[in-house]
Amino acid sequence: MRPFLPARFLSALLLCLPGVGCAASSQAAPSLASAPAKPTPAASDPVKPDLAKPRARGLGITFGGKTGPANAITDVPGVEVGHTTLISGEGKLAVGKGPVRTGVTAVLPRGRERMAEPVFAASYALNGNGEVTGTIWVGESGLLNGPVMLTNTSSVGVVRDAVVDWGARRGLGWELGLPVVAETWDGFLNDIYGFHVKPEHALRTIDGARGGPVAEGNVGGGTGMMCHGFKGGIGTASRKLPDSQGGYTLGVLVQCNYGSRRLFSVEGVPVGEELRDLQACYTGREAPSSPLIGNMRPCAQSASLATPPLPEGMGSIIVLVATDAPLLPHQLGRISRRVPLAIGKMGGLGEDSSGDIFLAFSTQSTKPPDGSQVAQVSSLDNGHLNPLFEATVQATQEAILNALLAADTMTGADGIRVFSLPHDRLVQALRKYGRAPAPAPAE
Repeated sequence: MRPFLPARFLSALLLCLPGVGCAASSQAAPSLASAPAKPTPAASDPVKPDLAKPRARGLGITFGGKTGPANAITDVPGVEVGHTTLISGEGKLAVGKGPVRTGVTAVLPRGRERMAEPVFAASYALNGNGEVTGTIWVGESGLLNGPVMLTNTSSVGVVRDAVVDWGARRGLGWELGLPVVAETWDGFLNDIYGFHVKPEHALRTIDGARGGPVAEGNVGGGTGMMCHGFKGGIGTASRKLPDSQGGYTLGVLVQCNYGSRRLFSVEGVPVGEELRDLQACYTGREAPSSPLIGNMRPCAQSASLATPPLPEGMGSIIVLVATDAPLLPHQLGRISRRVPLAIGKMGGLGEDSSGDIFLAFSTQSTKPPDGSQVAQVSSLDNGHLNPLFEATVQATQEAILNALLAADTMTGADGIRVFSLPHDRLVQALRKYGRAPAPAPAE
């Protein structure tokens, strides 16, 4: 989402955390008047996945299918993920000073050691009110070089330039000359026109990328994002196909910042209708200055508020799909076009002001043997794509819910507070509609 407003209307903050992670918080329904903001960690604190907070499968919500070991996009061999999280300041928005709630996420299809080796890729936009640089060349060549970077709308340029610089310093200026950088808009919580993301943050994110478990929620590019009226952010999930279907792994990572509360659904249950309270509010004495905010109330007066104070359908979602299945670019295009089925199941409509943009890639080798101009590549028979289509829809739904479950309540610019999705009330809603979660399966 990208509302075009004067700079005086929006916000930001500054703390750099390399690596991947977010901290625990209680999942009991918070008091609107007294729910605290998440404590700001020290700049030197390590950032790791929060193992104390249950993910969707920890609550028994599976969406079907079997996951990989980490239930993350990094289950696809070679894929690495890094985050740099920027959090600082509180109170009234002062453009250029904060509060800051933003960051950068990097997804490296082949890791740093094979950064310059391209992968087959394809992109698709359900609704195009957003930006993903480099996709013209992806569409033309069918190839993706280098990392995929995620950040906020105002930081696309600086992150793009940093990737080019990272490559140029390593003799890869040509290979990384058209980097892929995607955005969603965090201007309700962040000083987005303060331009707090700097080149060193993007460089640090690439250098800090790792395999294994991936932090979710208020981290990296997802730090200041909202999803279905709750606090959103980064989420991930994976699927491992049985040997009879090829044994392939497919992983998804989302930057979740889209959707209305009213339409939010999980496994067919209208969760948004059941959880109509916990609407965004403000903690300060003065109402936020943004003209996008209509009837937002002070947190102390909004305990029963069920009317969304922010425009419904504003927001965006970026979805990355990785697989080790031997797919060609046109087949990856078919994979990317299945992502909207998952978003629709969760209650997204691809609204007018939403940037719903997806990119899928395969990690099969595309490099010709030494001394040859011909690469030997494989192509899965089209008749065997259906399990990967299903895995895409399952993993995307789970990644969206994981983003919501991992996110902590956040107070940002102008004291705007956005609440986390309460785990216990989600489970209650599922049980009310006869969709009692299964015993928590191992991931």
